[in-house]
Amino acid sequence: MKQLTEVSETALITLRSRVIESQKAKSLLPDPVGKELFQRIREALPTELSKRILERKLSPLLTSHIAIRARKYDALCTEFLEENPDGLIVSLGAGFDTRFWRLGRNESNYLELDLPAVIQTKKALLGDRITYTLLEDSVLDEGWIRKVREIQSSKILFLAEGLFMYLPKKEVIRTLVRMADSFQSSRLVMEVVAEKYTRGFRKKIVERKLRKGAGSTAGDYYQFGIREAAEPESYHPGIKMLGEWSYFEDPDVKPAILKLFKHSRALSKTQYSVIAAIN
Repeated sequence: MKQLTEVSETALITLRSRVIESQKAKSLLPDPVGKELFQRIREALPTELSKRILERKLSPLLTSHIAIRARKYDALCTEFLEENPDGLIVSLGAGFDTRFWRLGRNESNYLELDLPAVIQTKKALLGDRITYTLLEDSVLDEGWIRKVREIQSSKILFLAEGLFMYLPKKEVIRTLVRMADSFQSSRLVMEVVAEKYTRGFRKKIVERKLRKGAGSTAGDYYQFGIREAAEPESYHPGIKMLGEWSYFEDPDVKPAILKLFKHSRALSKTQYSVIAAIN
C-alpha cells in the first residue's frame, strides 16, 4: 500500500502504543478495532518502516502515557455527548485513532480530519466499518472549517490530541482564531507543550527522549508551545479556558512515584491538555 510510506510515523507509534496497552492483563484501554487496524497495517507496511517503527521496543512510559491520554479524551467525549446528545465530536489530525468504536456512538456524532494519505489508508484498511464522516484536509487550511460548518456550527467538541505541538505557532494561532470566528457554544481539548520545550537545549532533550523511547525524531518538530494554560485566551476573545489536565493526575500512572509530579507545575505542565470554550 503505497500511501503508507507518506503517513506520519507518530500516527503509527500512537496506534501501536494503544494496542500494546490494550493487550495487557489489566488493560488501560480496551481497543479491539485498534488491534485489528494495527494488524492490517503491519501486513501492508513497507519492510523498512515496519522494522523501524513496528518492531522496535517502545518505552512502557510512552505506551501508558498514550493509553491514559486516549482514555481521558474518551471520557471527555462521553461527558460532552451526555450533555449534548445532538453534539458533534471533531477529531483533528485523527491519524489511526479508533475512538469512534470505543465511544459506541451514532455516526452522526463523529467526524475525523486528517491528510489524504492517512484518510485514504484508513478507508482502504477498514472499509465498510467506517460509517462516520472523514475529511481529507490539513488542519491549517480553511476548507475543513467551511465543510464542518455545513454540517454543524455549534455544540461541537474539537479534539487536538498530539497535534498542534508539531505545527508552526503562527499557523496554529491562525487556525484557532478561524475556529473561534466560525463556531459557537463549542469546546476544544488540545494537547500542548510548555513553550520552553520548543527551542534550545530543552528541545534537544525531548528529541533524544523520543528517539530512545519510540525510534522517532518527532521532537525535532515541536514548534507550538504555550507559556501558560490561559495563553490561548489572548488569541481571540471567544476562547475561554475551562480547565487543564496532566497525565500525572491519573490514578493509573506508573511507576506510582510519578503521581508526585502533579504537585509540581514545572514537571506536570511540560506536556498536558487544555480544555477551552469556543463562544
